[in-house]
Amino acid sequence: MTTKLFYSFLKWVALGPILRAVFRPTYEGTDNIPRKGAAIMASNHLSYADWLFMPLGMKRMVRFVAKAEYFTGTGAKGFLQKAFFSGTGNVPIDRGGATAAEGALIAAKRVLAEGELFGIYPEGTRSHDGKLYRGRTGIARLTLDTGAPVIPVAVIGTDVIAPPGKKFGRLVHPRVVFGEPLDFSRYEGMANDRYILRAITDEIVYEILKLSGQEYVDMYATEAKKLANDEKPAKKTLRRSKATPAKAGPTKDVA
Repeated sequence: MTTKLFYSFLKWVALGPILRAVFRPTYEGTDNIPRKGAAIMASNHLSYADWLFMPLGMKRMVRFVAKAEYFTGTGAKGFLQKAFFSGTGNVPIDRGGATAAEGALIAAKRVLAEGELFGIYPEGTRSHDGKLYRGRTGIARLTLDTGAPVIPVAVIGTDVIAPPGKKFGRLVHPRVVFGEPLDFSRYEGMANDRYILRAITDEIVYEILKLSGQEYVDMYATEAKKLANDEKPAKKTLRRSKATPAKAGPTKDVA
């Protein structure tokens, strides 16, 4: 109850009105959000600002998993950080351990068992270039284990407001589009079939793709980000070699 009160205070009094006044976000398809009961809100992930703008367009609270470090800080800053993330309904999860994915699923199941909305990013991490990447199958296992419907969500423009690597970019009006609920009850009892899990995940990502209009890349975002980072030193070396002229020296006559 305390969490929901604080969440409502931030959304409708303290933070929400400021975000609406400054950024003027628009929302489409809000009728697709169930008025009650559990549901999985599956969204693309362009910016750290996504989790602020997506819930702003609905009446119900959406809960996400957040890094455990946000809940374990010390001092005044740690206290305020913990109060904010706890009060906004986030569930702590250690994302650095080998069981991070399993821990996230357990936390998500607990939220859904309470009949609430759970927000998840199928790509697993933020897109570094605005493209939509291959989804992780955890979302498929989650919907099969809980029976909760999946609501595809497209957040558009947040990567301009808060580009990767920056705290703030340009002021634009973000859009959030909610798609029709996806029901996967036809696959009940098949949660251990990896081909079924992949098919469900791909269907969810495809629905997000139709809503967002992004370019799709059939690769995990983490792999694409690593490739992009590996290419940067090579490009810098190439530019440096082109910019450095050859040393002048005496030439030999050839008989």
